[in-house]
Amino acid sequence: MNCNRLVNPPTLALALALAPAPGVSAADIRVRTGDDFVEVETDALVARMRTKGYVSGTAAGGLLDKKTQARDLGFGLHVMDFLLAPGWRDDGYLRERKYHGELPKHYVEGPQVCTKAKELRPTISRGQDFVAVTFRFTFTEPGRGYKAGSTWEQTLVFQPGLRYYLSAEAITSANTVDDLFYRIDMPGHIRHTAGDTFEQVYLSYRDGPIPAAEFREDFPPDARFLYQRKEGQVPERMIRAYQVKLGGKPGPWLAGMTLDPAATSEAWCHQRGYVCFIQELHRRPVKAGETFGAAYVVGWFDDIRQMHAVYDRYKGKTRIVLGRDSFELK
Repeated sequence: MNCNRLVNPPTLALALALAPAPGVSAADIRVRTGDDFVEVETDALVARMRTKGYVSGTAAGGLLDKKTQARDLGFGLHVMDFLLAPGWRDDGYLRERKYHGELPKHYVEGPQVCTKAKELRPTISRGQDFVAVTFRFTFTEPGRGYKAGSTWEQTLVFQPGLRYYLSAEAITSANTVDDLFYRIDMPGHIRHTAGDTFEQVYLSYRDGPIPAAEFREDFPPDARFLYQRKEGQVPERMIRAYQVKLGGKPGPWLAGMTLDPAATSEAWCHQRGYVCFIQELHRRPVKAGETFGAAYVVGWFDDIRQMHAVYDRYKGKTRIVLGRDSFELK
């Protein structure tokens, strides 16, 4: 497959973290389907995706790292919400500060995909050494002054030997909007009680990890750890991660990496009964019929150095293109 059209090859010491296992094909990847799920199993991961109920991305606790037996701690990974624009309107978007802070926004199109789409029918693709799962949805609830009909497509790609998956979304807007953005969970929220499930949080746009003790008390998104894109100040990497606890001890890291760091317009990491990892992307003028989106790495890592190496391998990519039996990260 042609995904390996990537520059700056890694050092040999990190090659196992960056490349699919040699001599393993898609035939070695198991795909199981049921009435409300798709599950993909490689030699390194088990990933479950819900097709009914709470949908999009991988399901809550559904990403198993075979190396350590760790699972994600939230409600799902790379979960999709809705389309937004700046400024308050009386449209049901909550103004309660603990949820949304003093960050005025309004709905462009809904519903919230994860909670209200109810069902997403997957398309499963196999190539020589990968399996891809694609979900699609058309928005049906326009905000005031907008029309419905924007489309969202999400692709998740699983490869042998890798403890992470590649993912991307592509949104085609039904509206012309001066400042359009969309919201996702990236990587995903952290359920905990007084920091009992995780050791620390890493945000690549801040200096040093943040200990779990910083999230014992609730605080709004604009109080602490808020990222907002500023002209000329885009960080080198956009990585958001947390280190799980296993048996009460520090375990592996679960990371979500936005491969074009300039794609992220705003990112929250606040406490509201759980650690809330909201991320918003694009926030640029969009014309009706225009398509935009981003690409990601989501999965497990031993340490921050390994995260950086994987990020730098794929940095700058913005979409996944599926062929008949191949895929390309462009």
